[in-house]
Amino acid sequence: MDYLVQFFAWLMEWCHSWCPNYWADIVIFTFFTKILQFPVSLWCQVNSLKMVSLMPETNRIKMEHYGDGDAIGEETAALFKREKYHPLLSLVPLAIQIIILMAFVKVIYGIGDKLTVPNAPKPLIACVPWTDGGIAWFMPLFAGAAAWLLGYTQNIFNPLQHEQTRAQQIVTNGISICISLFLGCFVAAGVGLYWATSNLFSILVQLCENIVIPPKKHVDYPVLRRSQAELKKFEDDLKRKAVVSPEDKKREKIDYKRFFHVANKHLVFYAEGGGYYKYFKSVIEWLLAHSNVTVHYVTNDPKDDIFSLAEKNAHIRAYYIGPVKIIPLMMKMDADMVVMTTPDLNTYQIKRSYVRRDVEYVYLDHGPTSVHMCYRKGAFDHFDTIMANGPFQVAEHRATERLYGLKAKTIVESGYPILDTLLAESVKAREAGGRRIMIAPSYQKGCIPDSCLDELIDQVVSSNPGCTVVFRPHPQYVRRFPAKMKAIAERYAKRKDVVMEADFSKPSTMDQADVLVTDWSGIAYEYAFRTKRPVVFIDTPMKVINRDWEKLGIVPTDISFRNEVGVSVPLTDIPAAGKAVADMLEHPGRFAAKIENLLKTQFFNPGHAGEVAGKYILESLINRKKGTKK
Repeated sequence: MDYLVQFFAWLMEWCHSWCPNYWADIVIFTFFTKILQFPVSLWCQVNSLKMVSLMPETNRIKMEHYGDGDAIGEETAALFKREKYHPLLSLVPLAIQIIILMAFVKVIYGIGDKLTVPNAPKPLIACVPWTDGGIAWFMPLFAGAAAWLLGYTQNIFNPLQHEQTRAQQIVTNGISICISLFLGCFVAAGVGLYWATSNLFSILVQLCENIVIPPKKHVDYPVLRRSQAELKKFEDDLKRKAVVSPEDKKREKIDYKRFFHVANKHLVFYAEGGGYYKYFKSVIEWLLAHSNVTVHYVTNDPKDDIFSLAEKNAHIRAYYIGPVKIIPLMMKMDADMVVMTTPDLNTYQIKRSYVRRDVEYVYLDHGPTSVHMCYRKGAFDHFDTIMANGPFQVAEHRATERLYGLKAKTIVESGYPILDTLLAESVKAREAGGRRIMIAPSYQKGCIPDSCLDELIDQVVSSNPGCTVVFRPHPQYVRRFPAKMKAIAERYAKRKDVVMEADFSKPSTMDQADVLVTDWSGIAYEYAFRTKRPVVFIDTPMKVINRDWEKLGIVPTDISFRNEVGVSVPLTDIPAAGKAVADMLEHPGRFAAKIENLLKTQFFNPGHAGEVAGKYILESLINRKKGTKK
């Protein structure tokens, strides 16, 4: 720092040698520092433009993981790393400014000492407004005004600040103004002048940056504006839907108290929404038919069908607890066992009980395939028991435990309970009419609706004259991308050979489909196992959440099962999908034996998974009770 002070003192004296006015010298000095910092400013401009260019992608992440701040943070951090964006780089100019300021303070006080005359007033350049008063009070006003003007122009011309919300701009500019006012009051007037002129020159620097590196050449603003509009509409729609009625608030309060007024609760099922009962259905039905255990069913959905079931069966007690109130409820959980399909226990909002350390947490998978690629790393670490769909999940869980040195969990070879219902119900007879092809994709980035829907429909229709295409989007896609769904619906509104099936309150017409086309959705296996009909997979980008999945050395069944129930088509060869559909229509039973074999060899207890899971739950509760008696 001493060397920097000496250099700045020399530079000020050099300026003073040909411009004998220290006030003007400060302005010239400030101008020189801005010239020296200009390469750094350009570097930050490039970084800022990269951030703005990534905003459509970050907006997509916000919609895809809405409400899950941890997932948004993880995905955004991965995006920044991949695109080499450095969020902290914007602080470099500020850090340089602070270093310059600290050195320049000493220079100004040195000049003040030099100009001080015995028995004469202190030179204005060295006066501190707070202690010396007088005309020096002009300086904080000037510094504050310069900061306000900088903030106003930055909101217009700085590409990154221009994209901030109004509230963010107010906070950013408010902090800058407060810092400037503070410095103007408590440092020498000469330092205050440097700070104020530095802010004013920053306006000129920003304009020069925009000339050297024009934002419009680096940012697709029409795409950005569309993504911002989609995000706003998405958030507005969710806010409207998330409004809890006074009746439901009162009901939640009553149910919360009612839950904890029940002593000696043995078994609790937790569901995130109304659509989750189907995963528990066969398990709960077996328990109710073979025991007198009371099922305490906690749901985040006030309209969950479980409430109507509870009215008919005294052994089901249903509770509506919203997504916020569920956090303290889980922390105070006092049951012997909790069964849930929600991963990441004890990692995010849902925690293990703080009241009882002996609660047995049981994970029941709501997906039919692997657990080490499409779930977060550590998603199952805090469960005591895992209901495994098949031998592949057993191998994956055990390999994870060995790799990370985790305590071995209890793994129950139960099977996939939802298959019990799918296999028990007879497949509805095909209705009269032409062939039906259902397109039922997933919702992650690069899925069929975002990558090839129009071409896919055209190829399927042209390769199979007279067929009807049923497009059934994923519920999450409808929820998160309403603008895209509206555009798709409008494009196909007048097509008689394309049917939209987006009303999820009605039963799916899956049974009526001769062939299913999807990307990475688990519906492929529900369809194949139930109907024994084939599936065409489009190889869109895989959904990868755990980026360390390859360390296990196990190929996920999300990949390996595809060619057992159908065929995969590259995203770059969509015409092949139309031909594959035509081939499957011509040979409908070709994959039936392979599908049946996959079901029998890769899934435990097909049709009886609920029974096996129910037996384990009941035996565990009985053993716990016996242990307590001892």
